[in-house]
Amino acid sequence: MKSLLKISFVVLGLSVFLTSCKDDDDYQTIESIDKVKIDSVKIVNDTMDVFSVQSIRTYSTYSSGCKGFYGYDYIHLSDIERDVTAYQFTTNGPCTQATYTGANQINFRPQKVGKYTFRFWSGDNNWITKTIVVE
Repeated sequence: MKSLLKISFVVLGLSVFLTSCKDDDDYQTIESIDKVKIDSVKIVNDTMDVFSVQSIRTYSTYSSGCKGFYGYDYIHLSDIERDVTAYQFTTNGPCTQATYTGANQINFRPQKVGKYTFRFWSGDNNWITKTIVVE
């Protein structure tokens, strides 16, 4: 019985090892991460309550199918000021050259009353400025 148990563990260990070493080329590798300008911003309510949640949607244009949204750099300049920069990834996979617009969002949940200012990077030294009053 003990030898059967040992053999089972050896077979299980080998199957895990062989599975984890499988060379699978069905994925694309991210080659680079770069800023992507935010073309427009949609804020549904410019006034909201403290501790409530609001989604702020941003829209960016991507130049090919090899590019897509990677994430935000969300910088607190002060308690009520934020700078938001979007980043795109570029993969090494086959690309379609079709331009498309992608939508993404930030969930904003203010912790205190105030007039919050958001600046969204829209290329070079340009920013889209939005204000939300929190009561």
